[in-house]
Amino acid sequence: MARPRSGARDHVDDFLEEISADLPSDLDLAVEGIVDRIGGINRRIKWMHEETLDQLDLTMSDWHVLTSLRWAGEPYRRKAGELARRADLTTGAMTSRLDALEKEGLVRRLRDPDDRRSVLVELTEKGREKHEQGLGIQGAKEALLADALTEREKEQLNGLLRRVMITLEDRYPGKHD
Repeated sequence: MARPRSGARDHVDDFLEEISADLPSDLDLAVEGIVDRIGGINRRIKWMHEETLDQLDLTMSDWHVLTSLRWAGEPYRRKAGELARRADLTTGAMTSRLDALEKEGLVRRLRDPDDRRSVLVELTEKGREKHEQGLGIQGAKEALLADALTEREKEQLNGLLRRVMITLEDRYPGKHD
């Protein structure tokens, strides 16, 4: 486990020290440090995810479609309209995504037996394997995030972040990722 040096500083410490004289006196630098670090961690997670998707030759929209189908449970199907809503895409953009994914053999379209006007999208075996490959690659990268922490520290951090999340969810209900 790669543990940081005791008393080590990061770029946020340097940044806040550099600008502290120009900040309002009532601004809490501890809060600013927390927010800046969470933002920096978030950006790095996104970079890692983009790197993983590049390795798999997938877009973020592709990943959202595959993930939505995978988490639907067997037989890994959802209506095309529902996939568009979940991926925050227009139906036209979803059609384009599905065309590309179908061409790669990752999904297939089926007529909905309960509604002839509706199309079901099903994750193929190849699509499930690609999704699992992505989960494995990304999971290994995400494990790096906690390498600096002991098991007890991971539990503590999870508990603290949960409290922050609950506070934010209470303040901004319905704003889930």
